[in-house]
Amino acid sequence: MKRTAVALSAAALLLPLSACGGSAEAGSGSTVTVTVGYQSKTINTVTAGTLLRSLGYFEKQLDSLHDGHTYKVDWQDYATGAPITAQMTAGKIDIGSMGDFPLLLNAARGKQLGRPTQLVSVTGYNLRGGLNTVVTAPDSKLASLKDLKGKKVSTSIGSAADGTLVRALQRAGIDPNTGVSKLNQQPAVGASALSAGSVDALSQFVAWPGLLAYQGKAKALYDGAQLDLPTFHGVTARQDFAKQHPAVLEAFLKAQAQATDYLDDHPVTAAEKVAGATGLPAEVVYLYNGAHGIATFDPAVKPQLVAALKQDVSVLKAAKLTGDIDVDSFVDDQYVKKALGASYAKRLATTPAPATSEVWAKGSEKTVSFTSPKKLLAYVAGHRDGIRAAYVPDATTGTLWFADKAVWVTDGDQLLPFVAPATAQAYLTAHGGARTVSYADALGRSS
Repeated sequence: MKRTAVALSAAALLLPLSACGGSAEAGSGSTVTVTVGYQSKTINTVTAGTLLRSLGYFEKQLDSLHDGHTYKVDWQDYATGAPITAQMTAGKIDIGSMGDFPLLLNAARGKQLGRPTQLVSVTGYNLRGGLNTVVTAPDSKLASLKDLKGKKVSTSIGSAADGTLVRALQRAGIDPNTGVSKLNQQPAVGASALSAGSVDALSQFVAWPGLLAYQGKAKALYDGAQLDLPTFHGVTARQDFAKQHPAVLEAFLKAQAQATDYLDDHPVTAAEKVAGATGLPAEVVYLYNGAHGIATFDPAVKPQLVAALKQDVSVLKAAKLTGDIDVDSFVDDQYVKKALGASYAKRLATTPAPATSEVWAKGSEKTVSFTSPKKLLAYVAGHRDGIRAAYVPDATTGTLWFADKAVWVTDGDQLLPFVAPATAQAYLTAHGGARTVSYADALGRSS
């Protein structure tokens, strides 16, 4: 766990603490410690975690409260949402961020243990489900999800990626419980298992699929956006904490909105910041969090995301991970509404911008956008040594992917990219005369 140096200093330990996470309330003039659980490498939570921490906006918002307290923030970093929930229900974490399925488990566990939590804002989302991907080894012969029948698949049970896997298998006519051998593994363990050949596929959330593809250790088998169901990450707070310290929670949400605006205004710089803090390649961070990335960031709790959350309950119930969950009582946007004021309605009505082809040139602090994948390819072909990364949206789902990792199809004078072989094949079936080509061939055909 990463903690701020100031929160661990000997001087701070000698001060009277009101750890919002469980300690008795201290008097006026005391130091109040706010404990935030986040997932540094789950990069669609960065506006409530990694990026927010690096920018210092939450600390600045707390300093502006002037309520007689001195505030310290204890940032605790975890690999998944489950340990954050465990710490929240133990009264040791005040605010946490995680994906949609873990959020539901957070709600269920909090209610079960008498420490209820609330979904108070959203971080990154994708309205079609593109944040989760099933990948296979680079040399795998598997061409579609149907090929997974009888195979070993690694995932993190109870995660959003597991939810995608379950739904996708069901649509492919495969029983998710008996049709595959599912291994419950942490993302890093699953990635190693895929590389070692001990599993046939890996279903994971950001940034693992993109990272493995970028490193040449995996290729996409299934684009989560094929489900056309929203998936998102959000911020959860302990109900008792929110009621006792509403100004602190509002300060967090104001800071989250500031971090969101920073990400929107400086996407390349933000990607570099997150990369520096996590060790992830900036090119991978930008794939998800860039100007036209797979994720859209907005603190507003959109109705379509709440509706999707309600649909997710049945998946968790079928897996016997939880019983009924009252999503309406779990969702509480009063704090973010107050924090954002008049801008909340505008954010609520905002829709994601269409995906666009982009090139990130070496040494540049900006990307260049193109009106078509073919024009991007022509640019790349003419600047082969000067390209840091090139991104193209899937021709049917809109999911952004690395141009050199995409499945390319030629159809007349069009050059169309697809994340997975199955989406490319669906296009080929519907368009006689179209055929797949290699990336090198696509580059050659672009000019």
